[in-house]
Amino acid sequence: MKSTTVRRVTLSVAVLTALTGVAACGSSGGSSGSGKGGDKAAGGSTVHLSPVAAVLRDVEQSTDKAESAKVRSTTSLGDIMAMNADGSLAWGSGLRGTMTITYTGGQMAEAMRKAGTSHMEARYLADAYYAHMSDAFAQQAGGKHWVKYDYDYLAQAGGASGAYMKDQLQTSTPNQSVKMLLVSGDVKKVGEETVDGAHTRHYAGTVDVADLAGKNSSLSADQLTALKKQLKQVTTEAIDIWINDQNLLVKKTEKAATANGALNTTAYYSDYGVQVSTQAPPAGDTMDIADMLKTGTNSPSGGTTAGGTDLSS
Repeated sequence: MKSTTVRRVTLSVAVLTALTGVAACGSSGGSSGSGKGGDKAAGGSTVHLSPVAAVLRDVEQSTDKAESAKVRSTTSLGDIMAMNADGSLAWGSGLRGTMTITYTGGQMAEAMRKAGTSHMEARYLADAYYAHMSDAFAQQAGGKHWVKYDYDYLAQAGGASGAYMKDQLQTSTPNQSVKMLLVSGDVKKVGEETVDGAHTRHYAGTVDVADLAGKNSSLSADQLTALKKQLKQVTTEAIDIWINDQNLLVKKTEKAATANGALNTTAYYSDYGVQVSTQAPPAGDTMDIADMLKTGTNSPSGGTTAGGTDLSS
């Protein structure tokens, strides 16, 4: 398998894993404290929020304070993949937690099947996340079952989109969708519905993905310029959120058209404040993604046609 193909496959796995449970795009590095979503102007004077913006601000703050939740989600991207995820995430001091990811369709499901499994465990920590692979994969990786995706390496190897992904993985929280709507200013109340037996208020809006990247990330000017070029084929994203009576996000959906097909994510959040304890897997059972690419070890996806997919386009 050519090294360029290995690089694309392994980084594609990283991107797809990053989509589970947290927002597909957006970052907590930006500020929604001015403009339509803010409550203070630059000079410190009070800005009167619209009723919808005031609600979203309360939701943003309530979810931030909760710091953890159980998450279950579904994600699909064209014919590349469909997957389910289930687990718990904490975001009080950077994203951390454990998710079980099951590939249910598309090229990634076929690749994972050939690699000996249809699911994997993903552990999110402050500096990296880890993916647990099958025994069949371990046979090609010196007996090691875990792949470590170091965020700094992903940023370096993935260019502008890699730097953006690192920013996401280190700062994302479930209420990124709320922050995205606050920044965009394009949001309205749809109605009131029951979700998982609870009364909720339903809000919906759209965001300009490339424009949001500039407002809501910690990337440099050069990185933002390069990223916007890569995002040029993802024009707008439709976001729906459902809020319970405690001003906590309980469901969100995101839909966007991309160069690789339609992107759809749905996530449910419950048990806010749940205890989350995640540790790095044993070093002796772990292979670093950088070392894997250097040695030419087959990627977690098994080296199928998914490797030809450029998820940054």
